[in-house]
Amino acid sequence: MRKLSIIIPVLNEEPFFSKQQNYLKSFSKLGHEIIVVDGGSTDGSIATAKKLGCKCLITKASRGFQLHAGANASSNDILVFLHADTILPQTAIDDIETSFKNTNASWGRFKVAFDNEKLIFKIIAWFMNNRSCITGIATGDHTLFIKRGTYFDSGGFSDISIMEDIELCKRLKKYSNPLCLMRSVITSSRKWEKHGIIKTILLMWRLRLRYFLGTSADKLAKEYYS
Repeated sequence: MRKLSIIIPVLNEEPFFSKQQNYLKSFSKLGHEIIVVDGGSTDGSIATAKKLGCKCLITKASRGFQLHAGANASSNDILVFLHADTILPQTAIDDIETSFKNTNASWGRFKVAFDNEKLIFKIIAWFMNNRSCITGIATGDHTLFIKRGTYFDSGGFSDISIMEDIELCKRLKKYSNPLCLMRSVITSSRKWEKHGIIKTILLMWRLRLRYFLGTSADKLAKEYYS
């Protein structure tokens, strides 16, 4: 079985590491590499990650830069890019290994589900998952997994703080269509609950439309994080 390098960009995500410690330890015990790339946390994220046996890097706070730095520090055949507030299924290793059999695909993504059981979040996830399969474009919430050679041949993540996942997927599609796994990762609904569901949906639609029409990622990041 090929080994995975699980790359997690963080910035003040200690509470999520505390929740995930048992399952992260289980992946480490199987010989898989967990790389935490910190963008300057002040809440103890790195200390918690080190206790879990993760390889830790400290870089500037830019998610695209952090993800690529983690890839450069990795050593295994398959790279998995995991958000700190997202939990992989326990079957993730077998799911990824099995998905690459009898196919020429070199990358893929999981389905996404939210940690909130309300119907509205099930509907949002349904739209996210179907849009991803139709367009071949996944977001970071889906948890991308990519064969090492394809990742580096494509140029990897760009040094941008937003839309880094969409920008990379557009390049990865030149190598193959993505594998759309039916198994789900569980991601936090915190940003939706904090800012309001309708407001968040409209914001993301607007940002993506402007990005596809040519607005720079840096300009969009200033608006998104303000």
